[in-house]
Amino acid sequence: MSILTETFTLENGVKIPKVGFGTWQIPEGAVAYQAVVNALKLGYRHLDTALAYGNEASVGQAVRDSGLPRTDIFVTSKLPAQFKTYQETLQAFDQTLANLDIDYLDLYLVHAPWPWDEIGTNHDKGNREVWRAMEEIYASGRVKAIGVSNFNVVDLENVFSDAKIKPMVDQIQYYVGFTEPKITKFAQDQGILVEAYSPLATGDLVHNAKIKAIAERYHVTVAQLALRFCLENNVLPLPKATSLDHIEANSQLDFTISAEDMMVLNQLPDTAPAHQHNPTQS
Repeated sequence: MSILTETFTLENGVKIPKVGFGTWQIPEGAVAYQAVVNALKLGYRHLDTALAYGNEASVGQAVRDSGLPRTDIFVTSKLPAQFKTYQETLQAFDQTLANLDIDYLDLYLVHAPWPWDEIGTNHDKGNREVWRAMEEIYASGRVKAIGVSNFNVVDLENVFSDAKIKPMVDQIQYYVGFTEPKITKFAQDQGILVEAYSPLATGDLVHNAKIKAIAERYHVTVAQLALRFCLENNVLPLPKATSLDHIEANSQLDFTISAEDMMVLNQLPDTAPAHQHNPTQS
């Protein structure tokens, strides 16, 4: 069985493929369309986009052109981080569905607890309003699951205070040496699936000598080891690629990492210290 057909189960029983295909920084148009077409042809069944990425239309076109049943493809998108009102949330969701031109989403996430140009500022009240709208969208049946991204423990606790339905996913920056243990443990203890965006630190960890040495023992690439590392920690990786070879290689994760090597990997310091970091650890 390919890893691409294996699933995690969210708190509400929805099955989510264990490896997603990320589309951050893939430009709208032919590049995004072809990347998603190739991913689907190679067996990926989980696509991750966002209104802020500007490529929802291309992702949706690839889904519709794939010939696959809609129910076979898990599609995630995200509410722009700057929207912090009930009405903005409802309108943005409608825009996302129109861009994708599909009947429903499988997962809808709040992209961040603060606008990107105000990182670290407090928007507790706004996030509670947003979550009220997210629950309404969920109740409408137009999305199968709802969650958040870049939320730390305090941000999650704030949402919990008014929530009728807890977030089912928290998508955070996560890679070998930067596993955000505080929020990761809290989320997993709460039954929230952690997803790893930038699981390769946008390529910044591929030259790390310590990871290279371990990867060589398994006869895999550094990227493959780093993605499998996420899975061994029950975290869902979202690798992004545009070349056919990389898209295919990132799906070849049908091996296991020994407990001893996982211990080493989990104790490594930041393997991409120059990479940009988001402050979700506090």
